[in-house]
Amino acid sequence: MNARWKRNAVVATMAVLVCAAVGLNWKFTGDQAKDAAKQTQETGTKILGEAALVSGEESDAPVDETAVYTGSDYFASARLTRQQARDNAITLLQEAAEQKDAEQSVANEASTGIQVLASYTLKEAQIENLVTAKGYQDCVAFMGEDSISVVVSKDEGDLTAEDVAKITDIAKTETGFPASGIKIMAAN
Repeated sequence: MNARWKRNAVVATMAVLVCAAVGLNWKFTGDQAKDAAKQTQETGTKILGEAALVSGEESDAPVDETAVYTGSDYFASARLTRQQARDNAITLLQEAAEQKDAEQSVANEASTGIQVLASYTLKEAQIENLVTAKGYQDCVAFMGEDSISVVVSKDEGDLTAEDVAKITDIAKTETGFPASGIKIMAAN
């Protein structure tokens, strides 16, 4: 009983620390971006949309970010969309937790939600890294409460039963989900 309690305490502490690190990183990165934007507005040295090329030449053409993540690069687009959705959810949860008149239970639920989202992000990244380490061209994972979908691209050919078994084993190991909660798809 004592060892179980210690293990659970260590796991809970690690989850809190990871969530705190994600939150602090997000907050300070946002603060730095605001400070940089304020400084450039005050000094007038940079204009939004202006870019310096590697050759040192100036470019007045604005960068079309939507073009960067569309087209044939499904994986980059999917990761960007997933991250934007997570960021929006975390922002809402943080706002709910930080409200002055919010009950403690609301703050606790928001904190738990942030921890869950951070856990999903870590597990998805781990699965993606392990799948690509097995020799697949690219991979993106979408984790939910009781299931996960993994989209995989191979250099050549479709996914075989052996490929699906390898990827399912990785997903089962990382998430603890049964095989029925794991969906493997090939990118077209």
